Order: sequence, then C-alpha cells, then structure tokens
Amino acid sequence: QVRLVETGGGMVQAGGSLRLSCAASENIFMFNSMGWYRQAPGNERELVASINVGGNTIYADSVKDRFAISRDGAKNTVYLQMHRLKPEDTAVYYCNAKVLMRNYWGQGTQVTVSS
Repeated sequence: QVRLVETGGGMVQAGGSLRLSCAASENIFMFNSMGWYRQAPGNERELVASINVGGNTIYADSVKDRFAISRDGAKNTVYLQMHRLKPEDTAVYYCNAKVLMRNYWGQGTQVTVSS
C-alpha cells in the first residue's frame, strides 16, 4: 500500500514562505505524476501543482510565479515551495500520486496565512 506523508504546514503571515514535503513509501518514479492539491472550507479540492515522471510541471494560475514543485528521488520526496503567500492560500494541502488508474492521497497538512 502506497503511503504519502505530508509535513511542513503551519501558520504564516501574508507575504511569507513555507515549504511542504511529501514523503512517499515507494520510489516516486513509479508514479505517472505527483502533485499537490488544496481544499479550503466550502470549496472543492483543486490542483495546485504537479510534476510528471518526465519532470514536466503544471501550476494553477493562482500560484504561478509564487510556488514551485520539485522532487528528490534519493529521498522519495516531493516538495512544494511557497512564496509570497496570501490569505486566500489558506487550505489543507494534500499530496497526490497517480499511477495507471489509481490515485493515492496523503492525510493533508494545514496551511494558514494571516493578513
């Protein structure tokens, strides 16, 4: 069973930075893609950023130029570096891994940005 464990959430003031980590129990290159989603209260879960096995990345328009997704194969870890955080970035952030037709999710980590 694939396990994804997120760390790095917390509370930060607007304009600050945080880095989220997602440690996978498997070799991350076995996944077609890995990514970060977020869900704010009353909202649907939305894609924030993803990276595929070839290294291609996708970002939500709302986070382009502020967030960066990266990975470390030696640590089986995917990161989300977040800069210039805004109150509207407040949400639970979930790590996601896709392989074939299956989705795997972490337990989520709370990010709260105060104004």
